Amino acid sequence: MDKARPNPFSRLVRPVMEIFGLSRALAIVVVTLVLLLFFAAIFWFFYSAPPHTITMTSGAPGSSFQANAEKYRELLARKRVKLKVLSSEGSLQNLQRLGDPSVAVDIGFVQGGITNGTGRMKLESLGSVTYQPLMIFYRGSNSVSLLSAFKGKRLDIGPPGSGTRALAKTLLELNEIEVDGSTTIVDSEGGDPGKGLLDGTVDAVFLMGDSASPQVMRRLLRSPSVRLFSFSQADGYTRRVSYLNKLEIPRGAIDFGEDIPAQDVYVMAPTVELVARAGLHPALCDLLIEAAQEVHGSASLMRRKGEFPAPLEHDYAISSEASRYYKSGKSFLYRTLPFWMASVVNRVLVVFVPLVVVLIPGLRAVPWLLKLRMKLLIYRWYRALMVVERELLVPLTPPQREQLLVRLGEIEQAVNKMKVPASFADQFYGLRGDITFVRSRLTQGK
Repeated sequence: MDKARPNPFSRLVRPVMEIFGLSRALAIVVVTLVLLLFFAAIFWFFYSAPPHTITMTSGAPGSSFQANAEKYRELLARKRVKLKVLSSEGSLQNLQRLGDPSVAVDIGFVQGGITNGTGRMKLESLGSVTYQPLMIFYRGSNSVSLLSAFKGKRLDIGPPGSGTRALAKTLLELNEIEVDGSTTIVDSEGGDPGKGLLDGTVDAVFLMGDSASPQVMRRLLRSPSVRLFSFSQADGYTRRVSYLNKLEIPRGAIDFGEDIPAQDVYVMAPTVELVARAGLHPALCDLLIEAAQEVHGSASLMRRKGEFPAPLEHDYAISSEASRYYKSGKSFLYRTLPFWMASVVNRVLVVFVPLVVVLIPGLRAVPWLLKLRMKLLIYRWYRALMVVERELLVPLTPPQREQLLVRLGEIEQAVNKMKVPASFADQFYGLRGDITFVRSRLTQGK
């Protein structure tokens, strides 16, 4: 009957026993540790790979948030990363989704000041990407210079869950306007926030990019019965509300031919942050900021070229990876190689190079430790042999010689059972020869 073939693990253990002269138990420990390190490195190599798909929560259909998210999707697709875009009611819902572990989202647009400094959860900012101006349109032939003039009016301040409504409530409260009092809040019908103003069912509408499309704003600007509110107290608002910025729309900047607006207009504008859940893969952080530079880096009516994205901190700290990108840009690998190839090379350098750095000194230490162990073992039996030989310096009786021969036999038996690597064969056979020499001296005296 054929003998059972040894399993692969035994095939690894046996050479280690023979090469290093280790016991089977110690060889099993060494092989097991090396295999565990190897498999752990393989696991981490695949586990640390950037995901192929991420999800962004954006804004209402047709809003600037949604339009920008679509641009991000196109740019990331070039790098073979799929971006899923979820529409939302606006910044507040985006923030709620990011803070809810049960909702599968990774990043989202969040208007500055939404949390008012509280409820920060485990989120990080990849930087501010643009200004989000608040445009207030109202009906009437007379100009309105103070926000308090809207007290007791019918106002559309944006849908629930939008950053527009959150900012509008803040500004109205600063003017002691209670939205549940004499002032009436009217929600827009059919998703068209400008329709009520044109129909005369509301007196003023508050619009921002997360809840209204640029087309709606342009249509209102061109309506002869609608005016655009200018914050005459803009500087005061920026002092009272830290996350607000004062922006100027110069006369005629929207339409020079029709002179829209007919005078300089000042608007309040928080910034919009690209907020991510903590732990977003570093390579994806780089990709998203790079996409933000393409989408938001050009000049527009409300921003200068290269002004965004920027590492401006508000409610959320800038992530360490984003800070590194803003300071030094992409790493060498990601600058010179395609994204996924750079990812593979980077993980090889991070995972396997340290493993080799650890294993090589460890494996180099094995022969040294083995040499030390074998020397100590051989020296042990040499010391025992020298003790026996020292007994020969004085006359011995036959029983004493017999006793020494027994001790010498025990030494020889123990030495013969030693597992010695081939590199120590000379010392091993030298010890056995010395045992034979001492035995010959003992037998000569009989």
